Amino acid sequence: MQSLFVPMEKEGLTTLKIRYNYKTEKFLLEAGKHWNEHIKWSMYNKKFCYDDILTEDSMHLNHREVIDLFNKYGLAGYLNTVIGLIKKGKHFGIDCYYHKGKNIRFIGNIHSNAQGLNNRSHAIRSGGIRRHDLETAEIDVIQDGLNLARAMSFKNVGAKIPYGGCKITVHSKPVDLDDKEELGFLAYAIDSQRCFTGPDMGYPYQLADKLKEHFTLSITGGENSPIGPTGGPTAYGVYLAIKQAAKYVFGSDSLANLKIVLQGLGAVGYPLAKHLLKEDVQLFVSEILAENVKKLLDSYPDRNIKVVAPEDIFYIEADIFAPCAIGGIIDENVIEKLKVKIVMGAANNQLKANTQEEEYRLARLIAERGIVFQTDWVHNVAGVLAGWEEYVNQKEADIKNIITRIETLCKNSTWNNLQKAKNLDLTPTEIAYKEAEKLIYR
Repeated sequence: MQSLFVPMEKEGLTTLKIRYNYKTEKFLLEAGKHWNEHIKWSMYNKKFCYDDILTEDSMHLNHREVIDLFNKYGLAGYLNTVIGLIKKGKHFGIDCYYHKGKNIRFIGNIHSNAQGLNNRSHAIRSGGIRRHDLETAEIDVIQDGLNLARAMSFKNVGAKIPYGGCKITVHSKPVDLDDKEELGFLAYAIDSQRCFTGPDMGYPYQLADKLKEHFTLSITGGENSPIGPTGGPTAYGVYLAIKQAAKYVFGSDSLANLKIVLQGLGAVGYPLAKHLLKEDVQLFVSEILAENVKKLLDSYPDRNIKVVAPEDIFYIEADIFAPCAIGGIIDENVIEKLKVKIVMGAANNQLKANTQEEEYRLARLIAERGIVFQTDWVHNVAGVLAGWEEYVNQKEADIKNIITRIETLCKNSTWNNLQKAKNLDLTPTEIAYKEAEKLIYR
């Protein structure tokens, strides 16, 4: 089995850290045993905190010892593959936390701390928490987490909030919201990451409510949040950005009578559909959950909505394509067959790319086809803004405190980015990155 957790399981270790400095190209490995197997995670932040003494039988492995450990289990090549991905994306590194009893493999993917240093907050990074089924290959889980962490660094710059970028990926069975041992472990690992997070794919938004009630305030976006799940604000911001793209291409920000293809009717896609249908668009939708489709059709019986098979969604002839499901969907094959004028949606990492350079290449292919596209983190920032508002103000959080900021950022940033790209004869994706990386890689 190709996994970073195999040596940890075999040797009774709980943690593994990989650190990388892209400026010096040096990396460092550390591993250890930092808690006992019988620890009661349900007592987290009641009888102990994240930096407490959790075992008197600790182990600490240095860089060379970790390399020897992976050699021992025939995983040196796999370790080098993971390190190569970290180097490729200029990531700060990853942290692995292992709960052997419940087989929870928690991976903190850290891209950058630059924006979060000296921000006078426990959290110096921000990024969602996503769960993958145990059947998913671990290397795919790591790659997904690294890509999303890199995007969060740039999204937080776009949102103008003082946090670096990260993403938590958890390789485990579905969460049991009544299991305080599992929840306590997740809370411990989240707090150890010095981040604030929110439920993403694979986790119900009620996870935030349970963790906040019993263990930690470093998670946002639950059902009981004063702002609510972040999908609503995200959808509103993306809707405003789509209108700006329409103004850029068609000369008006009205979407009336435009044909719009919407992929996904989930936490963001469904509220985005509601915004779009206010303008009497012709909407083509694709969604794997039949109940979401039925809900939309029942709510808007008099609107022009056509349901499309998931495999056909990329090839509908329309004005706008709005991806709002899983990322990594746009590759050379899809680009060649797209029949739209604009691609702009809420999905994270829409291009099938692992580095900025790969994104640039695909963005240029899209531009060559006469299609307007910008990397998603420019315009899907409203969710992290809502999470930030809740993290900072907790029960006093209010969407009114950030609504003007959402409207200004999502509208103005999109319009200015498209105009600047046109003036400099570059793709909007390249322009966006060049502006943001001045802060991230300073």
